[in-house]
Amino acid sequence: MEHQTFNSKAIHYQDLSSLSPSLFAYDLPILIDKIKQKPSWANGELNAIILLKTPNRQIVLTAMHNGTEIQSFQSNDSVTFQIIEGQLMFHTRKESVTLAKGQYLTLYENIKYSLTTAEDTVLLLTIATGALQLSEN
Repeated sequence: MEHQTFNSKAIHYQDLSSLSPSLFAYDLPILIDKIKQKPSWANGELNAIILLKTPNRQIVLTAMHNGTEIQSFQSNDSVTFQIIEGQLMFHTRKESVTLAKGQYLTLYENIKYSLTTAEDTVLLLTIATGALQLSEN
């Protein structure tokens, strides 16, 4: 399995000048196509586009090649992974889960994890700073 470190060349997507500052809309298929047309993608690199960056939240559209492995990462923030294309294997010390297209995983703060892909994978990564409030139904 190919090992690749997480050193993407993320760009900010700012083609939203007609929208108000409180409303953001993205055409994910177009953005995914832009990611996959970059020379760095053709060279086998992980690519990402930062869709939103605020003091409390960051949303990143990320594309990873088949065989990408990100090892031993620990987030001090809450992180979510939403799979748009492909498949992602998510591992913690206690368990592993495979996420496929359309699936979503939430990781609470201070959990060490690693990621691997068995095929080209595109996901939305959301990082939220601060305490996570769970609603009780």
